[in-house]
Amino acid sequence: MPVSLADVVSAAHELWPLDGAEAWDAPGLVSGDPRAEVSRVLLAVDAVDATVAEAVDGGYDLLLTHHPLLLRGVTSVAEDRYKGALLARLIRGGCALLGAHTNADVVEEGTSAVLAAGLGIVDARPIVPGADPARGLGRVGELAEPVALGRFARHVLDLLPPTAGGVRVAGEYDQPVRCVAVCGGAGDSLLAHPEVRSADAYVTADLRHHPASESREETLAAGSGPALLDVSHWASEWLWLDAAAAQLRASLPGVVVDVSESRTDPWDFAVVH
Repeated sequence: MPVSLADVVSAAHELWPLDGAEAWDAPGLVSGDPRAEVSRVLLAVDAVDATVAEAVDGGYDLLLTHHPLLLRGVTSVAEDRYKGALLARLIRGGCALLGAHTNADVVEEGTSAVLAAGLGIVDARPIVPGADPARGLGRVGELAEPVALGRFARHVLDLLPPTAGGVRVAGEYDQPVRCVAVCGGAGDSLLAHPEVRSADAYVTADLRHHPASESREETLAAGSGPALLDVSHWASEWLWLDAAAAQLRASLPGVVVDVSESRTDPWDFAVVH
């Protein structure tokens, strides 16, 4: 039986309910005819030139991305602007665009949960639970046994896809790590949360200078607090795509669901001393 775009959107919203999204977010269907037939879906973190080309040239009917292309308001989708050009290419290519953002962060198999599982964190629970205590922002739990921070950082590096930035670490190489908090994507808003402050290490992305510096100074002054591991935003959320693809395949038998191999991290290389 043919599967329509409306069917795929319904399945996506069952897996990642829209009521789980943050108020500022813009998940959901961006473009496409809900009546159109869908037989092939491509998942990516970002809708950028590389993934749009991959979707259209590969004959996919839908590009499902984690980050919404139109997160912030625009007043034009003219094709001399990159977002307009991307949308036009998708529309002309018969490929719809759907986003699942913070609504996919908070679920049981969301971005942070997948990252926590990959790092071997046991009995992970949300840092910020929602009405359903199994859902919420971030995850925190314990490793099966303590490990030195330096070795843990190497494990993080090996788990994630390669990026120019690698893993930046604030903390002593040999300090023990047992309790770990994680937040896929930008997570410095959680630095002061008690669950993060009581962890031995916090793995997240996009840590800015002042919040990171203040967190480390508080740790030095108090004699307790988390080591910080700053990773690529894209890499921290790319892991989720395989889990999301598996869920969609189970919900939509007969629909081909693939994961993009395109690296959409914006950084190309690093120069260090």
